[in-house]
Amino acid sequence: MIATRADAVPQLAEVFRSHGFAGASLSEISQATGLGKGSLYNFFPGGKDEMAKTVLADIESWFQAKIFAPLKSALPLDERLTLMFSDIIDYFASGHRICLVGAFALGAERDKFVDQITGYFVDWTEALRQALEEGGHSEHPQELAEEVVSGIQGALILGRALNDPSRFVAILHRLEDRLLKECRP
Repeated sequence: MIATRADAVPQLAEVFRSHGFAGASLSEISQATGLGKGSLYNFFPGGKDEMAKTVLADIESWFQAKIFAPLKSALPLDERLTLMFSDIIDYFASGHRICLVGAFALGAERDKFVDQITGYFVDWTEALRQALEEGGHSEHPQELAEEVVSGIQGALILGRALNDPSRFVAILHRLEDRLLKECRP
């Protein structure tokens, strides 16, 4: 049962993942959350735009806590990288769950949520770049960070396009192995 605005966020995220921003009707959102339109507008007076911004903020919070903060921690680089890949596999349900931020980046809604979309990718590549640099990988850490983040996003798309989520996990393991090899002194 949904009693607070925060309770609705996971269902909203799944509606947007399933139908996209434009395709997510208030009827579908109402059905997924179990809330009537009046209750939805009570929780989200700004309508669907506010719902999407709230979902994106929730995703940002998760990534800040589970991905970016560990990458910026004092742990050894190999542990930071292993945590990142493990948590990414979990977050994207081993390739069964799309990246909503990536989907929004590709859709017509990109400009509406540009700050949150850009922030997600900039923060991720910056946290990874910083970890690589601090870990002693001084040769092109920015390019490597961009390659890894785009590789993760591409693996999600490939797995989905081929209807084979196991490809996502296999590609992430290869990316992790490659990165760990490149980062060893």
